Amino acid sequence: MKKTFCVLLITLFASHLSAQSTALKIGQPAPEISLPTPDGKTILLSSLKGKLVLVDFWATWCAPCVKEQPELKDLYSKHSNQVRTGKFEILGISLDKSKENWRKGIERFKMEWIQVSDLMFWKSPVAKDYAIEGLPFNVVVDEQGKIAAINLHGKELEDFIDNYLSRAK
Repeated sequence: MKKTFCVLLITLFASHLSAQSTALKIGQPAPEISLPTPDGKTILLSSLKGKLVLVDFWATWCAPCVKEQPELKDLYSKHSNQVRTGKFEILGISLDKSKENWRKGIERFKMEWIQVSDLMFWKSPVAKDYAIEGLPFNVVVDEQGKIAAINLHGKELEDFIDNYLSRAK
């Protein structure tokens, strides 16, 4: 019995290490994203190359995501000049299932930044590619398409974006 338990424990540990090896890492290229906007236009993350991009994973059913939207709106507004000059963008990726709820969420929070979704909930290939285990989740992608930061929120996210954009001037 002890031997079987030890083998099981080692197997579980090894599979956990294997899963962790596919996790996102700062400095690695960000996995490509190709998803439709609410009006059906396909957006690729690579089409935003040359900009600092905050990739924000959220959903209308996620209370912490909903709470975070005013902060993202303020961040987007604060850096509107960098948005206009092509230096900064937010790419919102919804893990909703309902297009109607998704559209209403965009309107409700007055999200002016790019919004995309395949409406596949947790089954979205993008959720798998980004190893998302919970929401809200975000990744900051630099101008070369590499991951610059993972899952920053609140003041920490704002400071990172502010500092990065001030250095890039």
